[in-house]
Amino acid sequence: MANGVRYVAIEGNIGAGKTTLARLVAEEAGAALFQEEVDDNPFISKFYQDPKGHAFQAQLFFLLNRYRQQTEIAQRDLFSELVIADYLFAKDSIFANVTLEDDELVLYNRLLEQLRGKIASPDLVIYLQASPGVLHDRIRRRGRSFEKAITEEYLAILNDAFNHFFFHYEDSPLLIVNTDRLDFAARGEHLEDLFARIMERFTGTRFYVPSWEPGL
Repeated sequence: MANGVRYVAIEGNIGAGKTTLARLVAEEAGAALFQEEVDDNPFISKFYQDPKGHAFQAQLFFLLNRYRQQTEIAQRDLFSELVIADYLFAKDSIFANVTLEDDELVLYNRLLEQLRGKIASPDLVIYLQASPGVLHDRIRRRGRSFEKAITEEYLAILNDAFNHFFFHYEDSPLLIVNTDRLDFAARGEHLEDLFARIMERFTGTRFYVPSWEPGL
């Protein structure tokens, strides 16, 4: 990218539009795309049926799968190739802190500390926000069977956890985008406007404000 950004991570709650935006940005920029392999987790459907009984297995599978992908990203030549990922490795602890029991969290954190230092930090993180009702509607419309048990209450808890995490996040420039009235897949002008902001170099945290009137 013209602004020197070579590695972008897109993050947000379930249903925020991470994968959709990552695909579109990667296509627009001719970048390598890394997607979180949610459907490959054999414990995820069991987790939504019985969270306490399967949270630890589901979380460890995600952690090790994300780590495997992140080591591949770290081995790439980030000086010559743009990489877009639809998740941030550091966010793994958000779900762990919400779903795991105290003793499970102790073991999880020990493993996380062993892996964390081997991960490349993104040049830019895009945090997609959305209200619980919007998230729940998007999840319902995409129709994944294992997500049917997700409630607005659970999404609200995760929203609070994500907001807390990113309020304290300082590892990379952070662009916060409220997506309640954005549709990057159906509205080309929405994607173009956001892409232009991604191209702008900045430090710290910035809130995305569309250059057009939302809802039009």
